[in-house]
Amino acid sequence: MTKSYYNKKLKPLARELRKHGTPGEAILWAHVLRAKRFYGLQFNRQFAIENYIVDFICRKERLIIELDGRSHDDKQEQDRTRDLRLNELGYKVVRIAEVDVKYDLKNVIRTIEAHLSEETLNKPIE
Repeated sequence: MTKSYYNKKLKPLARELRKHGTPGEAILWAHVLRAKRFYGLQFNRQFAIENYIVDFICRKERLIIELDGRSHDDKQEQDRTRDLRLNELGYKVVRIAEVDVKYDLKNVIRTIEAHLSEETLNKPIE
């Protein structure tokens, strides 16, 4: 088992962020990632890794999904630094525009699928 780098000190902040998520986060969680609906994979919302809180994570796939809304327009350098560090820890980071979740969910699903392992994609549906 690989290390998750979970930071329990950020748990209260992560909990607050879950309560006050964006509309795009609510849509992606409710319609795709919740309750192992997506290829039977367990996703977590607002998960604390080191000094970061990621929007969604699938630890089995070592996959992080970040939704970028307007608040990220002036944070591109911060996002790049963050993504590099998460990559160093062994995670793939997929950035998706929040507007795409709202208006093109099917394409968002295809984008996420493109980052899943062959083993997961080819697993028989139970």
